[in-house]
Amino acid sequence: MAGGKMKKDKPQRGSSSAASNPHFQGGISFHKSKGQHILKNPLLVDSIVQKSGIKSTDVILEIGPGTGNLTKKLLEAGKSVIAVELDPRMVLELQRRFQGTPLSNRLKVIQGDVLKCDLPYFDICVANIPYQISSPLTFKLLAHRPLFRAAVIMFQREFAMRLVAQPGDTLYCRLSVNTQLLARVSHLLKVGKNNFRPPPKVDSSVVRIEPRGPLTPVNFKEWDGLVRICFNRKNKTIGSIFRQKSVLNILEKNYRTLQALQFSEKAPSDDMEMALDVSSLGESFGDLSMDADDGNDDDDIEMDDGDTKRAEFKEKVLAVLKEGKFEEKRSSKLAQADFMHLLSLFNKAGIHFS
Repeated sequence: MAGGKMKKDKPQRGSSSAASNPHFQGGISFHKSKGQHILKNPLLVDSIVQKSGIKSTDVILEIGPGTGNLTKKLLEAGKSVIAVELDPRMVLELQRRFQGTPLSNRLKVIQGDVLKCDLPYFDICVANIPYQISSPLTFKLLAHRPLFRAAVIMFQREFAMRLVAQPGDTLYCRLSVNTQLLARVSHLLKVGKNNFRPPPKVDSSVVRIEPRGPLTPVNFKEWDGLVRICFNRKNKTIGSIFRQKSVLNILEKNYRTLQALQFSEKAPSDDMEMALDVSSLGESFGDLSMDADDGNDDDDIEMDDGDTKRAEFKEKVLAVLKEGKFEEKRSSKLAQADFMHLLSLFNKAGIHFS
């Protein structure tokens, strides 16, 4: 949620009680459990709007406007604002705040779940979102057509740093790779938790996301299948990962099935079809620790070479890694071009990930 109606009376301190306890402001209760953390620092709101680079002709999408502090600044900076809000109480408050003002004609409020509704055309998205929808919302936006110029979004700090992480960084992960395949991502500013009411448990960061266009001609389900396997144990060598019995079983099953169907690789026909695949990239991102190498080696059982067909398939997989000189490399150090090259080598050998 973005914004929060400021009162002159002394603000309440953030409570350290359970997340379900309401926090009141202007007669409205806010709940941490629903991701309702309202920006209370007007200087921070001004800074976010300034760094967004809004043009006077821009149609602005705001997600989770709350009671409208950020909304007001966006309306003053752009042509119009489309605000998507799930909470009906906030919708009423937003409408009351701007009713009868010159800004009301330039504000459209959509009540609903942003992950389920069809988004209209917009030039730029500026939002302070509930953090639990960070991943699916990011990829929903990147799948939106026509392409928008940029999204400037407040995320939980660790999630934000994963978005911008580069090969070799501690937080570099599958989320980093998938997002940066589709967009240029940059960190704008760090936001302390005390800038919110009620304060969240962690600090936040504002990130700028600029979609790349046109999309890279790749099967995104194949791409994510490869990247998911590689980052399951990102600090192990690629050779070690692809010797695991569980990994080889999956790849061999795909290989035999596609052979039986006489599969021929079909690239997505157009940008819109590719965009539909993009949205699926965010479906399985949940816990921030999903890409961590936790040291659990329960799945690190190498394929038994006793079965001739299985042994032959294992050698086929390892031959691909040897051809690309990937055996001793680690996922945590690989760049976009490396993963793209590895995927092309596997596909050339008839090995697929979806």
